[in-house]
Amino acid sequence: MLSRRTFLAASASAPLLDSQALAAAPMPMRTLGRTGQQVSCLAFGGGSRFLMYKTEEEAAAVLNRALELGITYFDNAFGYGDGKSETRYGNILKPHRQKIFMVTKTNDRTYDGTMRLVEGSLKRMQTDHVDLLHIHALSGADDLAKIESPDGVLKAVYKLREQKMTRFVGISCHNDPEILKQALERHDFDVTQMALNAARIGAAGERPTSFENLALPVAIRKKMGVIAMKIYGQEKLNGKATPAELISYSLSLPVTAVVIGMPKPEHLEVNVAAVKGFQPMSRPDRDALYGKLAPYKLAMDRYFADHVDA
Repeated sequence: MLSRRTFLAASASAPLLDSQALAAAPMPMRTLGRTGQQVSCLAFGGGSRFLMYKTEEEAAAVLNRALELGITYFDNAFGYGDGKSETRYGNILKPHRQKIFMVTKTNDRTYDGTMRLVEGSLKRMQTDHVDLLHIHALSGADDLAKIESPDGVLKAVYKLREQKMTRFVGISCHNDPEILKQALERHDFDVTQMALNAARIGAAGERPTSFENLALPVAIRKKMGVIAMKIYGQEKLNGKATPAELISYSLSLPVTAVVIGMPKPEHLEVNVAAVKGFQPMSRPDRDALYGKLAPYKLAMDRYFADHVDA
């Protein structure tokens, strides 16, 4: 992971404003597909990077600063510390619940297990509903078969939506664009979350094996909201391109937001500055950035083949 000095230096194309000016600058908002909800283009990631804050005071400080800077989309999952990340959200974000879009995920693949897990998630997050519930980390054909089984998680998330314990349902995927494409084609999801970064997407005209070329068009055709994740490739792209370049690449796609884990307060400042200073990147410029980062694609594909952020 980059040091603070290196991370900030790498952000020269998105210079930091002073604290008050950064907070005063408007946060770009986009509509989350067919949900109709307006959310911030930068989503705060509640995963392993959030759990790097060792004390509750540190966690509270970064979440409160995220709110001050205009972030409204807060992503989470039970699998992030077996509920620890959800508990932190509940303790810190409860007073702001009506102003934010709260998300969690279930990694259970059964109907009964998911119903129990989500009941616990709501207690930990101190709310009677989440705005979005994802099926967490679709990983392949066998996994999709479990999800779709008569007593599987898909039936549970639909039931939870019907019972208004979640307003919307979705599915996330880190590593298999083809299986996500199949899942999106076959099922009634409001939102999807997929790995979309400049090293793994592929330039125009390349063999269509990426999330951008396979899964993203299905999501757009079905009017789903799309959340891009792994913008920094789990830190593997740090220093290979600036934060502003990596964020602009993904936000120039037809997505609603980029969700980023930010394990240090200065990362939050840099990412907010990049989003607030966002300028769309042309296709030729995206292709050029991909060409610069393509040497790292194979190693990243191998890393994400069995990766789940926990």
